[in-house]
Amino acid sequence: MKEELHFNTATIHGGQSPDKAYGAVMPPIYQTSTYAQKSPGKHKGFEYSRTHNPTREALEKSLASIESGNFAFAFGSGLAAMDAVLKTLKPGDEIISTDDLYGGSYRLFTKIFKDFGLKFHFVSMHDTKNISNVLNDKTRLIWIETPTNPMMNIIDIKSVVDLVKGKDILVAVDNTFASSYIQQPLKIGADIVMHSATKYLAGHSDVILGALIVNDKNLAERLKFIQNASGAVCGPMDSFLTLRGIKTLHVRMQRHCENTAQIANFLKESTKIEKVYWPGFKFHPNHNIARSQMKDFGGMLSFVTKGADYKSAIKIVEKLKIFTLAESLGGVESLAGHPASMTHASIPKQIREKSGVVDALIRLSVGIEHVDDLITDLKQAIG
Repeated sequence: MKEELHFNTATIHGGQSPDKAYGAVMPPIYQTSTYAQKSPGKHKGFEYSRTHNPTREALEKSLASIESGNFAFAFGSGLAAMDAVLKTLKPGDEIISTDDLYGGSYRLFTKIFKDFGLKFHFVSMHDTKNISNVLNDKTRLIWIETPTNPMMNIIDIKSVVDLVKGKDILVAVDNTFASSYIQQPLKIGADIVMHSATKYLAGHSDVILGALIVNDKNLAERLKFIQNASGAVCGPMDSFLTLRGIKTLHVRMQRHCENTAQIANFLKESTKIEKVYWPGFKFHPNHNIARSQMKDFGGMLSFVTKGADYKSAIKIVEKLKIFTLAESLGGVESLAGHPASMTHASIPKQIREKSGVVDALIRLSVGIEHVDDLITDLKQAIG
């Protein structure tokens, strides 16, 4: 039986043991492409680093532990991890996804895999009934983001799982925004958890890395084959840095959540703000679901100022001093982004705005700095 550790302990010790060679507490960086063999096929468990690497293996064991999964796979990026999931499908299969997902995910679906015979349905998943309307005998995958990027919509994972129970349909959850600290979809019944580990898991804006975690052995074997055959693996240095980041995930997330709650309330009370999107508000759609499936409300929020348009939103993000205008999220430093021109620029304007990603929307990734300094920075930028 798998040992069940408290989350804070699992981030440090889950799946880990001292290095067998010299007892190193942190797994060494095995910066090697190949391994000596005594005879063909006779080796110490490793033969070629695309297939497996000791540093990457240590990370994968940690990922499985913090997501309460049986198997984990580390990839060169979050999109590479998604690519592997989609390669488990075949032409004619259909996928249902949320209509306000990350722009890179939308691009992968519509510009790459659509041409290989996969059909995608994008629906508002805040109500599970919208999924039922397009569910059919060709559906093979439901792709969930919750909270969504950047509208912070909450999707009821359990309701989606119950909807397809007993059917040959996988439920995958992009857990990037929440992180394993806040939400563990496998425990709710999801089949696959995906992370852009670049974000909260690594946590220091110095890594590009993706992850998949599953429980089913057959699915794990399929993903492992695809990973090795396609070769989209991460290197040992990125594995080491991500593993190091995971060890402080719990304490970082606590501060991310605390700071974001205070900033969300500051923005809500401001006379210059029209709307704030943050699942911690009681009036936020599906707030009660967020309370039931999440430990906290995360470090992300989005907002629109009153009377704002494209130019005024750009002016605000350009004036920020502590919040850095940059792509990505989840690092210890606070970042600001303009989704319409940055993370979601690949989505056609009409489709983007229908889901709420208007030109005036600003997204914040709240870091772990002192919250008073962050609020002061927002005040001067908003004016």
